[in-house]
Amino acid sequence: MKLATVLVTIAGLILGTAIVGYFGFGAVGEALGTIGWGGFFIVCVYHLVLMAMLGLAWFVIVPPPHRRARAYLWGRLVRDSGSEVLPLSQVGGFIMGARAATLFGPSMTLAFASTVVDVTIEVMAQLGYTAVGLALLVQLHPEASLIYPVAIGIAAGVVAILGFVLLQRRGAAFVERLSERIAASWLPGAAARAKPLQQALDAIYAHRGGLVAGFAIHLVGWIANAVEAWLALHFMGVGLGIGAVLAIESLLYAIRSVAFAVPNAVGVQEGAYVMLGGLFGLPPDMALALSLLKRGRDLTIGIPALLAWQALEGGALFRRRSTAPVRIDRDGGTAP
Repeated sequence: MKLATVLVTIAGLILGTAIVGYFGFGAVGEALGTIGWGGFFIVCVYHLVLMAMLGLAWFVIVPPPHRRARAYLWGRLVRDSGSEVLPLSQVGGFIMGARAATLFGPSMTLAFASTVVDVTIEVMAQLGYTAVGLALLVQLHPEASLIYPVAIGIAAGVVAILGFVLLQRRGAAFVERLSERIAASWLPGAAARAKPLQQALDAIYAHRGGLVAGFAIHLVGWIANAVEAWLALHFMGVGLGIGAVLAIESLLYAIRSVAFAVPNAVGVQEGAYVMLGGLFGLPPDMALALSLLKRGRDLTIGIPALLAWQALEGGALFRRRSTAPVRIDRDGGTAP
């Protein structure tokens, strides 16, 4: 792990701990305890369904001859688990998810190309989600100082994502070099498969019906994410309206996206919850409890998923080695 990543992670942990400590560990712990094990279980099951929906959004963008539903459902589970559990940036989770998908059929080139397109579409849907949150913020708190920065951020995001799409469609040489660099760092031996990347991207973008369906599913998924937070707050005894929760969640994830280089958004998420929650009457202890609840949910789902992925990778490696041809040396010995 790079030194900068370690330092950012440590800084985030210190910031998050300081925020919780400022509002009182006891108060936050008491607020977190109000959800109960039954409520926590329901939130985890709901989140698993949501992750399956996001895996479906990835699946539908891939041209039909290459579709393997379980590959993309599994890949999405590993992607999110890596991003939220391990001290990695979101990019690390993307690479892990693409690698995990290849265990069920897709080539690394197709898995990587479809990941790039899926993330692009998800960001587009997030911009729409953030715009809805901004509209709710204007309606509920027209005097809020966040309105103009968020509006500027949405405009900048639209320009950036359109530029990224143009790069994918026209920047073949750059994308291949980027793929080779990432492959060399994360996936040794995969760099040689980077050449067909542009063809895979073109095939996916030609599947326009799948792109539209993927965008729609992602947009529904973002809204469903806000419903999950509303449900968690309901179990915690907080009667905040769905509109307020949607505004909080959409702006929260916009802030998380800006801080994408911070592993797990440690500290950033906690600070954003306190700030945004204060605009809509969510007490700081409850806001922090919701943040910690999400982290507990991610660990509960993510750790078993990552362990299962490693077990599958180990099994695949063992099968490759057991079926490798045996070479006979000149002196009569054998070698794999």
